[in-house]
Amino acid sequence: MRKRKFSAVMLVLCFLLIFASACNSKSSSEPKEEKEESKETIKIGVLASMTGALESYGKQSTRGFELGLDYATDGTREVAGKKIEFVIEDTETKPEVAVQKATKLLEEDGVDFLVGSSSSGDTLAVLPLAEEYQKIMVVEPAVADSITGSEFNPYLFRTSRNSSQDAVAGAAAIAKDGVKIATFAPDNSFGRDGIAAFKEAAEKLGAKVTHEEYADPAATDFTSNVQKVIDNKPDYLFVVWAGANSPWNQIVDMKVQDKGIKISTGAPDIAALGTMGALVGMEGFSVYYHDLPKNEVNNWLVEEHKKRFNGEVPDLFTPGGMSAAIAIVEALKQSEGDTDSEKLIETMEGMSFETPKGKMTFRKEDHQALQTLYAIKLENKDGVPYPVPVLIRELTPEETAPPIRN
Repeated sequence: MRKRKFSAVMLVLCFLLIFASACNSKSSSEPKEEKEESKETIKIGVLASMTGALESYGKQSTRGFELGLDYATDGTREVAGKKIEFVIEDTETKPEVAVQKATKLLEEDGVDFLVGSSSSGDTLAVLPLAEEYQKIMVVEPAVADSITGSEFNPYLFRTSRNSSQDAVAGAAAIAKDGVKIATFAPDNSFGRDGIAAFKEAAEKLGAKVTHEEYADPAATDFTSNVQKVIDNKPDYLFVVWAGANSPWNQIVDMKVQDKGIKISTGAPDIAALGTMGALVGMEGFSVYYHDLPKNEVNNWLVEEHKKRFNGEVPDLFTPGGMSAAIAIVEALKQSEGDTDSEKLIETMEGMSFETPKGKMTFRKEDHQALQTLYAIKLENKDGVPYPVPVLIRELTPEETAPPIRN
């Protein structure tokens, strides 16, 4: 009798042990399954000026980014068997907001990459977070030299050109022995870095920068600034500007060219080109205009952009957003979907990839993408309500390679 009771007790104990083991096994497997599921999605946080002075740039670059994901993944938005998702956050063109939004993307959304931003000030504020959280940040379209210079950290890679690349292109258009040049730019990191780089490039070619004029980036009245340039009596006025509040109307109204001062600048976005009717014949440079590059990627971008956006052509910063997306997808293809930042750094240093502007290459030393720029002349074109940048010649990635400053 005792033997039967003992056997029954042992049977119950065994049953309880098996049941407990099964429960433990089930509970321990649930987090693992969730973890494995989360690994199947790669998340990208995109910082852009969706409002504020650079709103149009944010719109262009985010459109380009979405198109780039589709192009690089053949429309699947998957790479190495993993889904790609992205979240856009508005920096409002305010560095303190950019930091808040980047922190939210890193801590709450758990993104694997950051992309952005439209403003150099926003971008410089966020760069330390990329290093702190050890996440790759692809900089687009901010251009301040200091991003890949004094503020460089190994987690950033820049697809946008920098101020020195613009400067080399701008100087090539007008600088030569004996030429006197005045400059005009916003009083911020974008403007001052741009002018410093232009001055260095122009003076190497024998020109002399005789006056530097800086204006409040949020100003709408540039009369006193333009007058100071006129009083300096240079041969050329070289302008660096970004944003909707451009000085072009006042430069035209104050008849700067009638006073014997030639104007030169980087050809801006289409909206700003619409204010430059009096500058037809000006020679300068372009980062991008939709019919300048001749390659398959740009052909796809132009046609797909027209399909999706009511016949609109891609604008100045659309191809940059596309290039950032292509770079990320190419890196993930090479890493077989591994988002470990150290492996990605190793993968992306020296990596080349095809973009709407042709081949780009991340320079190993400072992670700046070497890329094509364009020497252009503004001309009228039938049926187009603004002066069109017409190609004089392509400026090769080797020709526009900026100094290494980090």
